[in-house]
Amino acid sequence: PPAAAEATAQAHPGLLTNARQLTFEGRRAGEGYFSPDGRRLVFQSERQADNPFFQIYTLHLGSGDVERVSTGVGKTTCAFYRPGPVVGGSHEVLFASTHHDPASRQLQARGLAERAAGTESRYAWDYDPEMELYVGSRGTGGDWALRRLTHQRGYDAEAAFSPDGEWIVFTSNRQAFERELSSAEAKRLEVDPAYFAEIYRVRADGSALERLTDAPGYDGGPFYFADGSRIVWRRFDEKGLLAEVYTMRPDGTDVRRLTDLGAMSWAPYPHPSGEYVIFASNELGFGNFELYLVDAEGRREPVRVTASDGFDGLPVFSPDGTTLVWTSNRGGGHGQLFTGDWSHERARSALAAAPLRHPGPGAPRPEAVAAADDELAVLRRDVAFLASPELAGRLTGSEGERRAAAWLAGRLAELGARPLPGEDDFLLPFDFTAGTRDAGSRLQLAGAAVSLDDGSRAYGGTDTVQALSFSDSGEAAGEVVFAGYGLVVPDGQGVAYDSYAGLDVTDKIVLVLRYFPEDAAAETRAVLARYSGLRYKALHAREQGARALLVVTGPRSPNAGETVPMSFDTAISGSGLLAASVSGAVGEALMAAAGKELAAVQESLDDANPHAIGFPIPGVTAELTVAVDREQRVGTNVAGYLPATVAAPGLERPWLVLGAHYDHLGHGEGGNSLAGEGEVGRVHHGADDNASGVAAVLAIGRRLAALEERSRPVVLAFWSGEELGLLGSSAFVAGEAVPSSEIAAYLNFDMVGRLADGGSLTLQAVGTSPAWPALIERANVPVGLSLTTHADPYLPTDSASFDQAGVPTLNFFTGSHADYHRPSDTAEKVSYEGIDRIARFAGLVARRLVTEPAPPEFVRVERNRPAGGDRDTLRAFTGTIPDYTTEVEGLRLSGVVGGGPAEEAGLREGDVIVELAGQTIANIYDYTYALDAVKIGQPAAVVYLRDGERRTTTIVPRARD
Repeated sequence: PPAAAEATAQAHPGLLTNARQLTFEGRRAGEGYFSPDGRRLVFQSERQADNPFFQIYTLHLGSGDVERVSTGVGKTTCAFYRPGPVVGGSHEVLFASTHHDPASRQLQARGLAERAAGTESRYAWDYDPEMELYVGSRGTGGDWALRRLTHQRGYDAEAAFSPDGEWIVFTSNRQAFERELSSAEAKRLEVDPAYFAEIYRVRADGSALERLTDAPGYDGGPFYFADGSRIVWRRFDEKGLLAEVYTMRPDGTDVRRLTDLGAMSWAPYPHPSGEYVIFASNELGFGNFELYLVDAEGRREPVRVTASDGFDGLPVFSPDGTTLVWTSNRGGGHGQLFTGDWSHERARSALAAAPLRHPGPGAPRPEAVAAADDELAVLRRDVAFLASPELAGRLTGSEGERRAAAWLAGRLAELGARPLPGEDDFLLPFDFTAGTRDAGSRLQLAGAAVSLDDGSRAYGGTDTVQALSFSDSGEAAGEVVFAGYGLVVPDGQGVAYDSYAGLDVTDKIVLVLRYFPEDAAAETRAVLARYSGLRYKALHAREQGARALLVVTGPRSPNAGETVPMSFDTAISGSGLLAASVSGAVGEALMAAAGKELAAVQESLDDANPHAIGFPIPGVTAELTVAVDREQRVGTNVAGYLPATVAAPGLERPWLVLGAHYDHLGHGEGGNSLAGEGEVGRVHHGADDNASGVAAVLAIGRRLAALEERSRPVVLAFWSGEELGLLGSSAFVAGEAVPSSEIAAYLNFDMVGRLADGGSLTLQAVGTSPAWPALIERANVPVGLSLTTHADPYLPTDSASFDQAGVPTLNFFTGSHADYHRPSDTAEKVSYEGIDRIARFAGLVARRLVTEPAPPEFVRVERNRPAGGDRDTLRAFTGTIPDYTTEVEGLRLSGVVGGGPAEEAGLREGDVIVELAGQTIANIYDYTYALDAVKIGQPAAVVYLRDGERRTTTIVPRARD
């Protein structure tokens, strides 16, 4: 099974024995509830040929006799016996039904037709607004008479009697039909009617209706404890993704949260003893629901009961507490009722041995919450959740990222954090470009003897013509010129090679081969390979005056004849050129028009002879239409703050920020994966990178929340988009919620999960303030970590965003390892004792920062090499720091390295470089390639825009260290 907290990782033996399937008839059955005397069950089942929806039945546990209670028409759900006297040989039955709806039979017929056509959607809570409550009484003649209790439009269901039979507690979204909704609310009701569900109670005769809950999102599935003292129910978050178990008094007061699994924990039911609650949760996998126990006070971590693939849920105890009935699909199919023997004593023992739980708001706070074992369990749970397969690698903008963000928001709420000033909640969205797709590119050829074998000259479809991911959108027409491999090698590389030598491609469409000469000597291939990127080829085609670029994969190359797949591309702007790949068949047709064969032409070029040149294709013109959709997505930062507890008027730079990125690489589609053979396409769990940093920030947050004297408010922030270029932290620094000029310091935690025995914690960016050495020394005395410090703040992590904004930073890092950016970075390899020690140490640093009145002084660090990332492969160092988040034509700078060539040239944050060494710069990729052409120590002209004004300066590149 997926990694999980120790408390719930394994099913506890002996709790549930002699498990067996109870119902078999019909397509599906579930939600069985015992009669007060324990002799019968009432349940829902689909066993009528003319109705695809559940109906209500009773099962006599002595004889096995089954009889239907409901009418057989419409939908029904959630039946429950009324305590009290037997009437007509049976107790009264409470359930919900739509049989009064005139459209019921039409809906039945539609459902059966969809099933026959194979278009049926799976059964779900559709929150039918015609669902109403009924009580069935069996008369002396044996027939069931139904009495309708509710008459308000809206979903009324999920009802249960109080132990004395006088009250009914139920779920309803009637409030959405009782008042005028805003346009946003009306749209939400249409797509998510569950959001408006609340818990109500009413007397058994239908009088004295009272609403008990009033929180955003679904509240439902309520049941009374056996002594009537409390009600247990499930509460979903506003997005409907996560649910936890709560209890309250029968009047809706004294709300307590029992669980904190960060999953869908639902269908709770209390044991008759009142000591614990059983419920279902998918903590171990999105579709894998298991049964769990939690004590009635929520003091300890839940105990796992079942261990079966698929669904186990809707558990119910018999009145004497010795039998459990639940719904499961472990027998195959759509689910049936199962039953087993229950051990109350083993349940009590298992719960007593469970770790203490860190409580959320409204839950009792155990004195031992800070105990070491408990803290390690919390760290394990946090990392295990974020690194679970269900979050699918937390790629920015993905469903996994959104689930992680919702979970983090819940964790901040538990700490008592508040949304940042001016924000309504903890979620801070930002826009970014997630990739590109071809939206219908086309190619039309004209001229004698140019067509495919079938005579066609107009081509479309991505297997024939496909836009390159960096292309502009638009149309271009012109003569066609073949430019070989389209390679241009800058001077000084030891290889003289220029595919455009002797060719005039001005206002023409250039055709080039993909890759580089196949038969070149190894040293030559190494140089040519560096300049064979399609972006680089497009750059030179554009610089030569071409209107468009066509790329064909030759028959002697890998992927022969195939078009180039659209890559995951986060570039915000295009390349300033139309560019597309074409199939081998299109390339053959063009070569045939020139009287040549593509294979022979490629072979003549494959020895990398610098004198082998391209040629015009006479009499052929092309019209190229390229349509590229740049997919805009939304990433989400998560941030809240712990308010100051001590007034400190006039405090300079009052805020302290602690942060860690929580995004990762998804399945490795972002291009930064280092997956080995057999790992490609698998979930990149990102346990160390960077679930470990998130867990550390939460752990420090717990320590700071318990600190009685805080003169500075503390922001706890979790960034997304770090793996795509520090997108989230850059957006935060550029925002206004907490101005960077008001931040005293920023502590960043990125990969702190591999502190091996005897290993060292690396502290980076120590040079950003003279205050850091003394603070580090004092904090480490009681912890005793082995520390390594580095002054350099120019790091490929979120601390760089704050350093550029003039904020003193510290980055905590336990080092790289063989699992970095691979699927093998999993939760079991993390050192939780190490994270705990780092959190203790960093917590002491933070404690001094929030209690001392003077903030650390900021120092701009000079450095003679760039900030890491892909640019580390370059020879030349200019000290420019690109802005990955702003859409401009050119390269916008988010900052410059202190003391670097760019700063010496007068460049600064916000400048947009549009030309370097005579080469036009349309984006960061153009700039990267332009750096290959400049020479170390020789001045190069830079043209840039500052506040819209075009300026010129000279930069002198340095050699990289």
